[in-house]
Amino acid sequence: MNTIIETNFNFPNQKSFYKGKVRAVYNINDEQLVMVATDRLSAFDVVMPKGIPYKGQILNQIATKMMEETEDIVPNWLQATPDPNVAVGELCEPFKVEMVIRGYMSGHAAREYKLGKRVLCGVAMPEGIKENDRFPEPIITPATKAEMGDHDEDISREDILKKGIVSEADYMILEDYTRKLFQRGTEIAANRGLILVDTKYEFGKTKDGRIVLIDEIHTPDSSRYFYAEGYQERQDRGEAQKQLSKEFVRQWLISNGFQGLEGQTLPEMSNAYVQSVSERYIELFEQITGETFVKADVSDIHNRIETNVLNYLQ
Repeated sequence: MNTIIETNFNFPNQKSFYKGKVRAVYNINDEQLVMVATDRLSAFDVVMPKGIPYKGQILNQIATKMMEETEDIVPNWLQATPDPNVAVGELCEPFKVEMVIRGYMSGHAAREYKLGKRVLCGVAMPEGIKENDRFPEPIITPATKAEMGDHDEDISREDILKKGIVSEADYMILEDYTRKLFQRGTEIAANRGLILVDTKYEFGKTKDGRIVLIDEIHTPDSSRYFYAEGYQERQDRGEAQKQLSKEFVRQWLISNGFQGLEGQTLPEMSNAYVQSVSERYIELFEQITGETFVKADVSDIHNRIETNVLNYLQ
């Protein structure tokens, strides 16, 4: 399986390199970032040992398309996509919070709710709703961004301001942008027969002080989608929702006794399972974008990426 898991490029005027859970980020002359979406798969903040074919291309191309479809309401960092796996954009200072917004009581919110909690990140969740029900209004539940390997942690707006993680003026803009993006994402999803359940956005500040959207947007790694058709019937019958997200990987790990907790052993992913995950990601791409997925040439993926980026930078 030709996948890209590690990168070790050395581009002209390269100042530094950062390895995230999924992306490799190259700083070019303190002006631009070259962001390579690898085929690494992370769940419960743990990176799986095997890459997923085409996953990086899928994430990069969804994020690019979604940035183009939202740039009229929120400015973003993106300048070019010289390769199917690569985005190039303006160097920004990232805010140290992830703006998580939830339209439905699913995932982490549902797990907390089942434990009896009715407040998440300082936001009250209504009594008497069940898993996957829609919230009366979308709620913003921020998380502090973890360094590599650590879990992101829930944090309230009050604590973000009190600890000075983000200034109040900037935080008001982050909240406004988050709500606008989620509204647009909800509309885009509805046009494709989907429900945007929850998602996260990351923002940064440019050298001239503008706040822009960075990283990925509305991808299956950062978002949860339900199929709209049959949603209400499944809720009424108390059935699990048919969803498009990375949640199916998390559920597979949970069923194999792994939730990223100390002392737990990562289950072995067979090649057949890896292939099935790749097929699910392709299905996600086609459903979310409404386009047919075109597989890039992966016969020499490292050389392809390097050549395309060098041609762009020159």
